[in-house]
Amino acid sequence: MSTPQLAWLPDPTVATKGHLWDQRLSQAKDAAPDWDTLLDLARYNLNFMRTMKLDRVLTRQFPEPPAHLSVKPVRLALLGSSTINHLIPSLRVAALRHGIWLTVHTGEYGSYRQELGQDDDALKAFAPTLILLLLDARHIAGFLPRNADQAAADTACQEVVERLLPECWREAKSRYGCPVLQTSFLPVFPRLMGSAEALLPSSSANFITRINALLAASCHKHGAIFVDLAAEATRYGLEAWYDPSLWWRAKQEIAPSAAPAFGELVGRSLAALAGRSSKCLVLDLDNTLWGGVIGDDGLDGIELGQGSPLGEAFVALQEFALRLSRRGVVLAVCSKNDEANARLPFQKHPEMILREKDIGCFVANWNDKAENIREIASRLSIGLDSIVFVDDNPFERSRVREALPMVNVPEIPEDPTLVPDAVAAAGYFDLIELSAEDLNRSDQYQANLQRQSLQESATDLGSYLNGLDMTLIYGAFNSTNLSRITQLINKSNQFNLTTRRYSQDDLTALMADDTAFGLWFRLTDRFGDNGLIAVVIGRDAAEGIVDIDTWLMSCRVLGRGVEEATLSVIAAQARARGAIALRGTYLPTLKNSMVADMYSRLGFTLLEDRGIEGKSYILPLTEWMPATTSITLSSEF
Repeated sequence: MSTPQLAWLPDPTVATKGHLWDQRLSQAKDAAPDWDTLLDLARYNLNFMRTMKLDRVLTRQFPEPPAHLSVKPVRLALLGSSTINHLIPSLRVAALRHGIWLTVHTGEYGSYRQELGQDDDALKAFAPTLILLLLDARHIAGFLPRNADQAAADTACQEVVERLLPECWREAKSRYGCPVLQTSFLPVFPRLMGSAEALLPSSSANFITRINALLAASCHKHGAIFVDLAAEATRYGLEAWYDPSLWWRAKQEIAPSAAPAFGELVGRSLAALAGRSSKCLVLDLDNTLWGGVIGDDGLDGIELGQGSPLGEAFVALQEFALRLSRRGVVLAVCSKNDEANARLPFQKHPEMILREKDIGCFVANWNDKAENIREIASRLSIGLDSIVFVDDNPFERSRVREALPMVNVPEIPEDPTLVPDAVAAAGYFDLIELSAEDLNRSDQYQANLQRQSLQESATDLGSYLNGLDMTLIYGAFNSTNLSRITQLINKSNQFNLTTRRYSQDDLTALMADDTAFGLWFRLTDRFGDNGLIAVVIGRDAAEGIVDIDTWLMSCRVLGRGVEEATLSVIAAQARARGAIALRGTYLPTLKNSMVADMYSRLGFTLLEDRGIEGKSYILPLTEWMPATTSITLSSEF
């Protein structure tokens, strides 16, 4: 049988840094625990055996999560109706690939209903933060009577998608307080009528097709997280995932050879839940967005557009990039070129799909591409780990991987017709939910570049800020924006005073807690809406103090007085609750040093310095007055 490949990842049999992958793993095995080394080793196209070897090193060196990780550890309960233990190493390694420490508990064979429907001592002791429900197609097809007519088939469909599965999801949430990942079902049944299968109500193959078609909507309705396993089987072919002989001999529906691909599919959902989906697609130009070299071939000589198979393929890649942009992915250009030449096709080529207005950051010069990518991240105020870099040149890909290991650099085929599928297959931009903020992100970054241009032309900072016409809109957490608030809490690392992570269920509970409050903030200005840019959680403490449990902001709005304006809102909320002081905490991580002295800058007094364990500050409110800013406040309470 064929094997689904993680083809966008580098080949482990090609030497990197002078050594083959297996030699590097052997060195890591005998060395002191090093998370970054293991993370680097996970970012290869690993088969089942190499995945197993890496997992053994991982679990021996890191039985507990490393203290320095900014991503919350995941305790995953894997529950199913077939043999699933062989999938565990691939789940852990895929999580590692996305920078997440994962531990896994598996239930008893086929006992998922009992484990979810009643107290299970082992599962309760494990205390999962996430449950993955992996049910096999034959188990699901068992709800369809063999002699079903259309009415019976319809009833069986509803039984699965509106009773069985939602009951499991509700029980998981109520009993263990965690969300559920729900996979779709592999199409393992032979067809009885071929293309006319849908005409046979008792067809198991058609029943699974119908269930899969209804499942995503049911997950969205009932609060489960959909993982489309069936779509992966369609992409690679069923034989890549399912071996009938292994099913009948061992009840393994997912073959061991497909376990790394399954782990990666789940790993993407873990990354999306943790806010680690990529935000920016950085594109090379020559032989990536068009055929040929613009500086040598000129505008008429590059291969692009109708009448040429390769020219049409380059158009297709641009169309793919533009659709990503419309979905909220920021596009950037990183090219070794004279800038005027590089911009020419965007300005004048009639077949060009992408135009200058679609590019959030355009960098074309003869500098090292790794340094240019750093510049792009700086201009856009995003982390390097949220960038995907696509370049046809294997040297440039290797250079960026070595210099910037946190940047995602997919291997792409030499044939440009295959590039969009290769980038899409990597799943860098996968999301759990799509919010209005996501859809508007590209426009927000374009507007931010206009703000930078205004700042450069302003004679002083004060006139620049006054010219922005800023309004800070704020309100209490509500169901409308709770998913976006959750997204921000779980992905913000740099301007984040405590880096505490909360699920949407945690925040729903907070909304009903009289001893706490949650605030969201949006910033608008003359260039548009910056979107949801800050989140604050306050909690009542003893002696008239309100603790600032969480304070995070988008880095793209820093330096405009937003911190001071936000503090004035927090102070007003605390005073309204009868508080006489605010207490702030700074918990240092590897990424939030930029806010290490923020409370001091805002007038707080240091209470306690615990070194690497953090600092606490106090701000008496009896005589405190808010700072003057260029920002107008607007409440939506």
